[in-house]
Amino acid sequence: MTGFRTRFAPSPTGYLHLGHVASACHAREMAGAQGKFLIRIEDIDMQRCLPRFGQALLDDLQWLGLASSEAILRQSDHLPFYRATLDRLRREGLVYACTCSRAQVQASAQGFAPDGSPVYGGPCREAVHRPNGPYVWRLNMEKALTRLGVTPSWQELDGRRIVGQAAAFGDVVLGRRDNGVSYHLCVICDDARQGITLVTRGADLFEATSVHRVLQELLGFPEPLYAHHGLICDEAGRKLSKRDGAESLRALREKGLTAPELIALARRVLSAGEIIPVGRNVDR
Repeated sequence: MTGFRTRFAPSPTGYLHLGHVASACHAREMAGAQGKFLIRIEDIDMQRCLPRFGQALLDDLQWLGLASSEAILRQSDHLPFYRATLDRLRREGLVYACTCSRAQVQASAQGFAPDGSPVYGGPCREAVHRPNGPYVWRLNMEKALTRLGVTPSWQELDGRRIVGQAAAFGDVVLGRRDNGVSYHLCVICDDARQGITLVTRGADLFEATSVHRVLQELLGFPEPLYAHHGLICDEAGRKLSKRDGAESLRALREKGLTAPELIALARRVLSAGEIIPVGRNVDR
């Protein structure tokens, strides 16, 4: 292989910060000179994703000199595609409707998943009829793993074969109340139809790969390689995030930093950042 097809997939819920610069540059570099670097806008969150942030992030990427090798994909333009994929899983009896509120999910939780989310306790799992009120669609993880006959693993670019922990996530949400789809569903659909051969993303999504591999196998999608990079953290040790007020790329620009300086800074800080988990089951 002379190059990978990679992607940078930000959500327009705020302005880009230094962590985004590092992630975008990592994806671009991993594509290589002969590969393809794609930009994808993950804007399915109708309440938090705003057009002004979408345009701002494209402006920032252009200023950094990072251009998509192909047309930019916006998830909000393809909701029928994701819903059709969810319908396929529903017809196969692998998902079910759940009316539980967030408080009910917390109250019935059976511990926490590897990514820190509560594991759904299953009050709605055996419901016979679709409810009349608001509901989400959950993957019946036990049934899915029984169908596959094995818990899917994945290959990191560094050569490690990672043993998945999908069962520990329980019945994850694949269809939200507001738009009928979820991140887990959309990301694997997009990676497949865009032909992504190397998924590059932060270590905070390392564990979620267990869920994504289950969905890829259920739907017959290709298995890409993965390269989870370290995270840029603040002085308190928290990952930089828009919610926690991380200084935006625009603010850094206003302070006089140039694009090459910001890219160099992101690379330097990233090299000393948090590394992906290495203490759990792996096969060389």
